[in-house]
Amino acid sequence: MAVATLCFVVMQSMAKHVGKELPPFEVAFFRNLFGLVALTPLFLRHGLEPLRTDRIGLHAFRGALQSVGMLCFFTGVTLIPLSTVTALSFTAPLVGSLLAVLVLGEMVRARRITAMIVGFAGVLVVLRPGLTEISPGALLILASTISWGSTMVLIKILSRTDSSATQTAYMGLFMTPITLVPALFVWEWPTLEHYGWFVLIGAAGTLGHLCFAQAFRLADATAVLPLDFLRLLWATLAGWVVFSELPDVWAWIGGTVIFSSATYIAYRESRLARADRPV
Repeated sequence: MAVATLCFVVMQSMAKHVGKELPPFEVAFFRNLFGLVALTPLFLRHGLEPLRTDRIGLHAFRGALQSVGMLCFFTGVTLIPLSTVTALSFTAPLVGSLLAVLVLGEMVRARRITAMIVGFAGVLVVLRPGLTEISPGALLILASTISWGSTMVLIKILSRTDSSATQTAYMGLFMTPITLVPALFVWEWPTLEHYGWFVLIGAAGTLGHLCFAQAFRLADATAVLPLDFLRLLWATLAGWVVFSELPDVWAWIGGTVIFSSATYIAYRESRLARADRPV
């Protein structure tokens, strides 16, 4: 999980850099294309075994949903500071928790409801509506978190039968052609240097998703989710050093509130699951 947080922020930083020179939709497409290429060693070692699944339709739906979120994210990350992007991204587990209740029929209790309300209040701290103008970049990042939160529910369902390698492989196979379509409408031919960045973005993104999925397979969410807060540290550091973005204290305050709420929900779910488990 620690490696995943670093990979995601590195990928976001490079996408922010390249997204100021090329259309973000195009950057998203190349991230998926080279992310798929990064899986070559996996296929060389296991052949087509990672593609074995009985849930191809669910993988396709996940690919479409996550493509929309990625297009929103890669556009939004070029418009607002990395620390604000990361703080708002902590909303995704709250969305996932809400959808788990609505879609999967999970039981909702007073503490869980309270934690979700507090978490969404943290979003208001970051955005401060009425005190400052809500930028299009922030709205795009929020849209991407809704997409990612929805994807978390699908990952939860797919993890019951499919490995992290299978999920990552199908993510690349579906998202690459899907993101190519909007990229064609704003296409600009990249330079050789851009292709170098795309390779690094794809590799970092794929490694991050592999580590993220594997972390949840190896340990309880309560053990790995607290480490996700490292993303805010890496993002603030990268924003300051690379993009000369001054750390946003409101992003830290709101991000901490959002993250704490999401972590508490995961902790409660884990404890309740153990209590319901037959001895």
